[in-house]
Amino acid sequence: MKNPAVYIMASRRNGTLYTGVTSDFPRRVYEHRESLLPSFTSRYGCKTLVWYEPHDDMLGAIAREKQIKAGSRRKKLVLIEAMNPQWRDLYEELA
Repeated sequence: MKNPAVYIMASRRNGTLYTGVTSDFPRRVYEHRESLLPSFTSRYGCKTLVWYEPHDDMLGAIAREKQIKAGSRRKKLVLIEAMNPQWRDLYEELA
């Protein structure tokens, strides 16, 4: 079963941010958390899921990811703070 989503991973509060999109949200976040693949997130320690937005289809998720990536860092911080003002790791919500 596919779970399309766009998400933001962080190294720490106000640290390095990574915005991604995937068709299998729980699996992909797990891969980031465990540094299973050589990637930006493993290189910069972005292991905390701080924001996400589920989508019904991949086309919508990809369009939203592009919109977020085109925005400023400040806009990303506003998204995170609106959903997760404590910068908690939201990974547990996926279970």
